Amino acid sequence: MNTVQPTQAAPEAPSTSPTTPAGTPAGTPAGIECFEPATGAPLGRVAVDSPDDVKAKVAAARRAQERWGASSFAERRRLLEHLLAHVLDHADELCEVIVRDAGKTRENAMLGEVWPVAEKLRWTIANGEAHLRPERMSSGMFLHKKATVLYQPLGVIGVICPWNYPLQNVLGPSIPALFAGNAVVVKVSEQVAWSSERIQRIFDEALDAVGYPRELVAIVNGYGETGAALVRSGVDKVVFTGSVPNGRRVLEGTVENLTPSVLELGGKDPFIVCEDAHLEQAVHAALTGVFIAAGQNCMAAERVLVDQRVYDDFLRRIKEEVDALRQGPPLDGAVDVGAIVSPYQVEIIEDLVKDAVAAGARVLCGGKRREGAGQFFEPTVLVDVTPEMRIMREELFGPVMLVMPFRSEDEAIAIANGTEFGLGSTVMSKSPRRARRLAERLRVGSCTVNDFGFTYMAQDLPFGGVDASGFGRLNGREGLRACCNVKAILEDRLPLHMPAKLYPVADGDYDLFRAGIRALYQPTLRGKARAAVELVRTLSEKLPGRAS
Repeated sequence: MNTVQPTQAAPEAPSTSPTTPAGTPAGTPAGIECFEPATGAPLGRVAVDSPDDVKAKVAAARRAQERWGASSFAERRRLLEHLLAHVLDHADELCEVIVRDAGKTRENAMLGEVWPVAEKLRWTIANGEAHLRPERMSSGMFLHKKATVLYQPLGVIGVICPWNYPLQNVLGPSIPALFAGNAVVVKVSEQVAWSSERIQRIFDEALDAVGYPRELVAIVNGYGETGAALVRSGVDKVVFTGSVPNGRRVLEGTVENLTPSVLELGGKDPFIVCEDAHLEQAVHAALTGVFIAAGQNCMAAERVLVDQRVYDDFLRRIKEEVDALRQGPPLDGAVDVGAIVSPYQVEIIEDLVKDAVAAGARVLCGGKRREGAGQFFEPTVLVDVTPEMRIMREELFGPVMLVMPFRSEDEAIAIANGTEFGLGSTVMSKSPRRARRLAERLRVGSCTVNDFGFTYMAQDLPFGGVDASGFGRLNGREGLRACCNVKAILEDRLPLHMPAKLYPVADGDYDLFRAGIRALYQPTLRGKARAAVELVRTLSEKLPGRAS
């Protein structure tokens, strides 16, 4: 591994430690002291929103939503067009803000944050109305009625973001929420609170341009108390992305007001390399899957499973590539792998790697935190790992590739499905039939064949997981409609106005109902004929004495 040294000495560390024992930025209830993960340089103080502040911003957002909820799709498209124009026009500036606040490389900021946001905006502008306009449905047996499904705004959507993608985690869930006619209040992670003011400006300028109040979208900052206040504030839905323990806390908070939620809780994604895979394609897809955003990615390829027949060749190429990776402060020169946003996360990565080595794993590359300024863990490859090791079961969220051989498809599937998580996955094979067979057997929310992570970028596809990876979907038609009250309407097609008299109950009603249900639902023609005869007989017996 090549290490890029800073071009100048890192700023002297402030007298107050940048982290608390829990690994969060230093601060008081009145402020968060923010630092660059790559250098330790101070970024400034961000004010904390109290529970009363959160309540006030949710109330203001609800007032703003009353008008926005009645807006046309054309107006909503215009808002998204202004958001897209701002992101594109200020892409370089936004990338620098992301690099300073999150420590990731400039290239990853562009491809991992600006590109997904731009694509989601493009897709929603082009397709949102088609998925949200009233939809005619079959009225079934009620031929005199017409059936419609309406997709109406919920009101205020509360979003709680993690720290790994400061821009995308805010705009990603806000775009469908806004297009569906909702207001949005977003609580960002205290680890990346510094960039929140700049991201708020994206919404403010777009709302100004279309003539709607800025209160429609509000970003709040703080620690756990601020997030808990948002969950309990009376928002109409909560979208949470983060860890399983915090997801459970959010879910507990939603019970108070019976608030529906979408939870995306991370993963332990398998990356399966079959013996017929294109070796270079598999190697570079794995490098992307593991080292993009320094592994701080819910969809990271955390377990690379390789057919034993190509295992040695795969390891040889991986070692060559990882040994050449450059790491250091991204603004000081070209680097491949950036910093870890949270200092606490560095401790988690280090602990899991040490535990695996103690249990028999072997370090092929890297294996330790980088000395000096900043929060770095070396690009690492571990081999001789086993499914029982903690590092193969617990979410790692760091630049560590775990490589394990398999002997059969059944063994690969057993290992892949052998965790509590089920978010994404990858299958590398030249055989479309084999790749599809493996993809269908994986217990996950998505699978990309012969590439990494593109299911997230294909915006028509839903995104989400199963089991400990959460529930609900964020992208595509399902993600848009998740921001709506899906309302069913059954109304007159023909003005018959004939009362269906059920009361008072008359003699023979039960026999009539039974005969009618049998006539409708008998599966064979003979059965239907018998039921029809019974229905006619029941009617003939009943009509003369029918109560008026």
